[in-house]
Amino acid sequence: MTQELVALMNAAGTGHLQDRMGIEFLEVTAERVVARMPVEGNTQPFGLLHGGASVVLAETVGSIAAMFQAGEGRAAVGIEINATHHRSARSGHVTATALSLHRGRTLATYQIEVVDDEGRTVCTSRLTCMLRDQAAS
Repeated sequence: MTQELVALMNAAGTGHLQDRMGIEFLEVTAERVVARMPVEGNTQPFGLLHGGASVVLAETVGSIAAMFQAGEGRAAVGIEINATHHRSARSGHVTATALSLHRGRTLATYQIEVVDDEGRTVCTSRLTCMLRDQAAS
């Protein structure tokens, strides 16, 4: 099931921000979501990974995790995110892992750690999503 979800999430991002940032899902389960992103193409003018790119990656994995918590017929909407940037990355990939801090009926909060290829923490982030019913079509 995990490989099917990974393929589905990777295909769903085609043509969207996920695709433009080069975000690739590696693991998708209800308990944990992992994705990676290249540093190249996501840097600021000084050649360092852009802090905003780390936040995009963090919000992407956290939002997918919250979507699983929301369940069928419901949506996860990000309402708050914060990030602490610990070190820079100049090359390779960064990998984000979202783990649940709180999974309620109306709110879900995730801790996201972004690490470089050597496993060093680049950024830690916390995302809270509101879980709500989807509007009728």
